[in-house]
Amino acid sequence: MTDNVLIAGAGPTGLALAIHLTLHHIPVRVIDGAPGPAITSRALGLQPRGVEVLERIGALGDLPERSQTMLNMSYNEGSKTVLRLHVGQAAAVMPKRTLLISQAEIEGTLRQRLRELGGDVEWDTRLVGARQDGAGVTVTAQAADGTQQRIETAWLVGCDGAHSVVRKLAGIGFPGRKLIQNLLMVDVKATWPYDRNGSTTWMDTGHMLSVTALPDDTWRVFSEPPSPPPDDLSETEITDRVLREFSRRSGLGLDTVTEVKWASEFRIHRRLADSYRRGRILLAGDAAHIQSPTGGQGQNTGLGDAENLAWKLVLVAGGRADQRLLDTYEGERRPLAEKVLRATSTAVGIMLPDTRWKRLVRDKVVLPAVRLPAVQRKLLQVSSQLGISYRGGPLAPRSHGAGPRPGDRMPDIRCRRRDGGEVTLHAAIEGRWAVLSGDEGEAVRHAEAAAAQLGADNVIALITANEDVVLVRPDGHVGWRGSPAPDKLTAWLNQVLWPA
Repeated sequence: MTDNVLIAGAGPTGLALAIHLTLHHIPVRVIDGAPGPAITSRALGLQPRGVEVLERIGALGDLPERSQTMLNMSYNEGSKTVLRLHVGQAAAVMPKRTLLISQAEIEGTLRQRLRELGGDVEWDTRLVGARQDGAGVTVTAQAADGTQQRIETAWLVGCDGAHSVVRKLAGIGFPGRKLIQNLLMVDVKATWPYDRNGSTTWMDTGHMLSVTALPDDTWRVFSEPPSPPPDDLSETEITDRVLREFSRRSGLGLDTVTEVKWASEFRIHRRLADSYRRGRILLAGDAAHIQSPTGGQGQNTGLGDAENLAWKLVLVAGGRADQRLLDTYEGERRPLAEKVLRATSTAVGIMLPDTRWKRLVRDKVVLPAVRLPAVQRKLLQVSSQLGISYRGGPLAPRSHGAGPRPGDRMPDIRCRRRDGGEVTLHAAIEGRWAVLSGDEGEAVRHAEAAAAQLGADNVIALITANEDVVLVRPDGHVGWRGSPAPDKLTAWLNQVLWPA
């Protein structure tokens, strides 16, 4: 018998999780309290890691063709540019490109992929209650007209954002602090003399003002007010404050602004859930962690959560693994979230100094270092999340040797299918495990051994230049690696799926 899963929240994290589960015939329902899909969004891009996640579940679609990829980031002090990061140029050496595109567009592509697999989102359905026991979770959901329905589910996953109802109902703490008291944001159509392939940020005064180019002569303007604004500003008041601050700091008039498309206000926090799991209730994405938007890490970290949780939930819900496998989700993902939170908080403190001493350190030490191409490439590697490794985690004790080791991300190498067709690794995975070997016979033997544990439809054999046999997890990380020995591969799987 296969357990069913209820996902609260139809953002990128919830949709990616639903797609992965649906690929493996796990019954899934996705509910969201909004009346329908968002047409505006705060997040603006996919880091290379996020691109890979979507590719591995067949949900990338035509996003690369519709996105900007040659990105530049300029930092100004008044009218003077003091730092320029050529993200697109540095990204040329990366296996995947950063894509600048609205989160709303990304969600649309994910929903399309989910519909192709027979799934959909139940809008206007807000989760208001959840009670669990050893067998499952009883959820109360409420429609816009106030009517309620009772939903019985084996697993409940909260992908419902920073104010997660699921997290609160599960009694999971969400400690942290504010990074920026208020941030005002508007999208406008205008003719401005800034780089259409990136963003321009003003760093003086210790308060952020940033302009990012969007398609169709649209610009997104972020502004941190010098003093907290009154509560409940209208969109007109937000727009007026942001554009006046933009004009003051850029020196440009506002006569070329032809349309205001959207305005919003929010606060930037740094918070991390005490736990990612409580019994049969789990958290992912912003429900588990929130951080500064610096570096575009939030959406991409959520997509990584979804993929890591998905393959484990597939095995547990399908009866092929013990529930304790789900504890490794927190064991692998929460330490990563801690690093992301620290890094983004540090970046805010460095680039927006609030004291004369911090500004001196930024101008005399940090900025000269960041101007170096080698440093820019390193920063891009970190922000891309392609260097993530789970070595030393619950499923990958530390190991040594050449090439990717257990826990490391497996590069997107070219492979050959058994029918002779050429394919790249991450495009071939599609939510499955992959056995790689330079010998087709060994690849097949080890794939059959893995399939006995994981399911025949959950494992593919690929022929590569590897001397060793490598078992790649559905999230693109190495699970097991060694000389040809199907019994050792089976022993590792048994240890992972059914820990003693």
